[in-house]
Amino acid sequence: MSIHRLLIVDDDPELRHFLRTELEIEGYGCSEAATGQQALAQIRAERWDLLLLDWTLPDFSGVEICRRLRGSGDHTPVLMLTARDDVRERVEALDAGADDYLTKPFSIEELLARVRARLRRRSNGTDAQESLRLADLELTLASREVSRSGEPVLLSGREFELLLLLLREPNRVHSREAILSAVWGDQWVGDDNVLDVYIRALRRKLEREGQPTLIQTVRGVGFMLKEGPPKT
Repeated sequence: MSIHRLLIVDDDPELRHFLRTELEIEGYGCSEAATGQQALAQIRAERWDLLLLDWTLPDFSGVEICRRLRGSGDHTPVLMLTARDDVRERVEALDAGADDYLTKPFSIEELLARVRARLRRRSNGTDAQESLRLADLELTLASREVSRSGEPVLLSGREFELLLLLLREPNRVHSREAILSAVWGDQWVGDDNVLDVYIRALRRKLEREGQPTLIQTVRGVGFMLKEGPPKT
């Protein structure tokens, strides 16, 4: 059986260390992040089974992280940890995409029970097992696997998120600005040519000679996923 991988996101180093110690004793594989930016970078780079996410972080809130993840099509389960106990705030967190909510201070026994329950639901398939398809391209959300004509395609975390965004709405043009905001975040500052680099990488991995093209450029606007003529 594979080890479940948990990402602990909290700006309190003592709490992160305590949670990591307790969770690793239970047999989970854990990593840590102290800020929202660190968390998003790790989420995009690797696959996680559960996020333990603090509401209040130095750069932006856990609620904002949830919104960004769900907006980009990432359905990694999120257990929100917070000192906020107002009903409206709990509703806000759940509406933003959190799967569960635990108020500080909490007992480690309750936290472990919530973690087990969340992972059990994931393992039993009660979470979304959605697969997205276009022509002979298939993407499975739960396992983050991609294949074309039945052959696996290995993608980086960012490549996967970019493909997922396009595949969720095939035959629709996505502007460069919208793609950068969804995949790189609203606070992205840098050369937008990075998008062209990732599009080229995706094309190399997805489109072989003789196969229909999938990623179409709409000049002056952006990109769309649509079956096109064979690649020559």
